[in-house]
Amino acid sequence: MSKDLKLNRRKFVAAAGATGFVLGMPAILKTARADETFRIGALNPVTGSGSPYGPGMQKAILMTADAVNKAGGAGGRKLEVFAEDTQVQAESAVLAGKKLVEVNKVQAILGTWSSSITLAVMAAVTQPANVIQMCTSGSGKITGADTKDLVWRFAPLSRTYGVIYAELAKEMGFKRPAFMALNNAAGLAQKEGFETTWKKAGGSMATSVVYDSKRPSYRSELQQVLAKNPDVIVTGSYVNDLTIIVREWYQTGVPAKFIAPSWAANAKLIKAVGTEASEGINTVFGTSNIGSPAFERFSKEYEAATGQALQGNKYAGMCHDMVNVLALAMEAAGHDADTKAINAKIRDVANTPGTEVSSFAEGKAAMKKGKINYNGAGTVAQFDENGDDNPDTFEWSMIKNGKSVSQKLIKKSNV
Repeated sequence: MSKDLKLNRRKFVAAAGATGFVLGMPAILKTARADETFRIGALNPVTGSGSPYGPGMQKAILMTADAVNKAGGAGGRKLEVFAEDTQVQAESAVLAGKKLVEVNKVQAILGTWSSSITLAVMAAVTQPANVIQMCTSGSGKITGADTKDLVWRFAPLSRTYGVIYAELAKEMGFKRPAFMALNNAAGLAQKEGFETTWKKAGGSMATSVVYDSKRPSYRSELQQVLAKNPDVIVTGSYVNDLTIIVREWYQTGVPAKFIAPSWAANAKLIKAVGTEASEGINTVFGTSNIGSPAFERFSKEYEAATGQALQGNKYAGMCHDMVNVLALAMEAAGHDADTKAINAKIRDVANTPGTEVSSFAEGKAAMKKGKINYNGAGTVAQFDENGDDNPDTFEWSMIKNGKSVSQKLIKKSNV
């Protein structure tokens, strides 16, 4: 780890313990002045419902920042990383975000996960302070709340997931779907996308139920759904609530099929409910940029550093891309460019047309000859006027014998 990276020791130890990797602690920055570095806040879900992903996201930010520094830095500056844990709780995330901005003086916050967390940090921290924010959140409300064009989304919109669920349900031959949606921005957007797409194609719903988070039981909502005899239950959920739903469904003995987001029906759920209860659950995820040079390279680096496959934590690939896009924008903006100037270069280095590059070092060299187009590991990184990356490829997987097994790639068509 480069000595130009600084990481809060307590948070790093928590992250290392959560993922099973242990590294030497990075040295405290001693020689570089503050104005010679660009300070990044890694604000990730190290604990809480995002804990299967947050430590790896944090690790990806550190690894990629280190690679930028080894390539000579961006725009004449080295990157300095400060890491905090959102705990997937709005109050904790805001407090951590304020520390990053007010104490650590970061100029960008990377890797906020969960729409409610991203929205809370935007409202209380990054928008008032004019700080760049990059997220993996899907709520459409983020677009409206970003009044300064400072928020960059590296994941599909939540509504788009609902569209893909509907297209998958149709392809699998289901006729009477029920939707169970967590009562938050992401869950409701998935529900709306599914119902609109399904009904537009001439289908009818068995029923739809909205439920609240942090409940010890969802037996009542589940009974409402099962009473309508759906042939598939589609969920807009997170791992904690879906774990309860699947466990309680399995206890009923009533046959049912499920379609769920992969961040909810993941290894943590399988371990909690067992292989029999999780068998056959279908999952959907806005796929990593599989087959790209960036994915091939970073997946090897990530597995070597963590002992885990990048495919098991696709958000880590997105965080890798966040650092590269930000650093390339810094390089394009030039030495000592302020946040506004750097932010204005993000579309220039990410969007087509341009020479395709897959790393900061490659892009830094190619930039001397003309326009570049960064094609990443977690996403192709093509940002629209709202700062949204809108991938058109999703991965359908199915849980078999306690493992998530890829079935095919699905192209969105009816958004």
